[in-house]
Amino acid sequence: MLRWLARPAERCLGRGGGGGGGGGDGLMWHAELKPHASGEYSIAVAQANAKLEDQGQGVTSPAATFVGVYDGHGGPEASRFLSSRLFPHLQRFASEQGGMSTDAIKRAFHATEEEFLQLVKGSWIKQPQIASVGSCCLVGAIADNVLYVANLGDSGAVLGRRGPDGRQVVAERLSNDHNVAEEEVRKELTDQHPDDSRIVVYTRGVWRIKGIIQVSRSIGDVYLKKPEFARDPKFRQSVCPIPLKRPVMTAEPSIKEHQLRQQDLFLIFASDGLWEQLTDKAAVDIVFKNPRAGIAKRLVRAALTEAARKREMRYTDIKHIDRGTRRHFHDDITVVVLYLDRHKHGVQPMLGNRNSFRFTNAPVDIFSGSADEVDHTTLSS
Repeated sequence: MLRWLARPAERCLGRGGGGGGGGGDGLMWHAELKPHASGEYSIAVAQANAKLEDQGQGVTSPAATFVGVYDGHGGPEASRFLSSRLFPHLQRFASEQGGMSTDAIKRAFHATEEEFLQLVKGSWIKQPQIASVGSCCLVGAIADNVLYVANLGDSGAVLGRRGPDGRQVVAERLSNDHNVAEEEVRKELTDQHPDDSRIVVYTRGVWRIKGIIQVSRSIGDVYLKKPEFARDPKFRQSVCPIPLKRPVMTAEPSIKEHQLRQQDLFLIFASDGLWEQLTDKAAVDIVFKNPRAGIAKRLVRAALTEAARKREMRYTDIKHIDRGTRRHFHDDITVVVLYLDRHKHGVQPMLGNRNSFRFTNAPVDIFSGSADEVDHTTLSS
């Protein structure tokens, strides 16, 4: 039943091409600079897991831009599902409301979550483990000179803006991490579960919800949101033995609106695989000081170089380690760099025009060669 998830982009978008290979690293993929309504953008991915759990995409039209970074966990199904289904929902709700809005984004997240829940229910008998699959979800949308950043989990969006002296760049974080490594998130959970002294526990070197998971918001992770799944004997035997009385995670996104300004230079959207290795300031300095060509790949390589340094290795050593084993050194990494060259005032996004969108999707797997770059003409709902 889940076979169609293996190639979600083909299902809606067809086949296309992307740039492969990252300086001899067979587990890196990148796309060259591509145009969007306000400038140019670039995508790069490095795979660490045996199956790539990250997915990334860019969707552009003459008046609007959409970026998605989906960092899966427990398997690739939820992130692949997001790359296929989130944008169609966003397109529909924005069209119904006459333009992009916080409400349209929130409704798109909720509709995607509900659709994935229905998929899990349909697959439950044969594949109970699908209830334990989930994904962080980071979305950026630009329309009518307003940037919307929405997220679940701990992928992050950072703005690079020109400093007061005009010669330096300042890093501004635009997303909130929903990760219990943050004291504020732990407090949120303990306040919501005052009768559960073990709602958050420190185990295996990090804080985890019920000793299981670090992020508190996601798409999927159904058994942590619908306790009836966690209580099922078959699920407890084959997947997770911990019974739950009430939901411990949500799919409620944090959404921020930002009016674009002349000093706003570029945006970096990335899964936590990048931010585990690079600070916000280090990342924006790399983008600011280097040529645009290959900039997303440059960020990924900087993160891999730092991961190697922490293990007293070189990047040339890490890039010869095979997928799966490589997860011991770093996580999957997805990066989208979006340059802001011109801000269009008074232009309404043409979200109702089905013939105006161009998609670039990172590969389902680095080895699959299934990256997509097509003009979108039909999008099944």
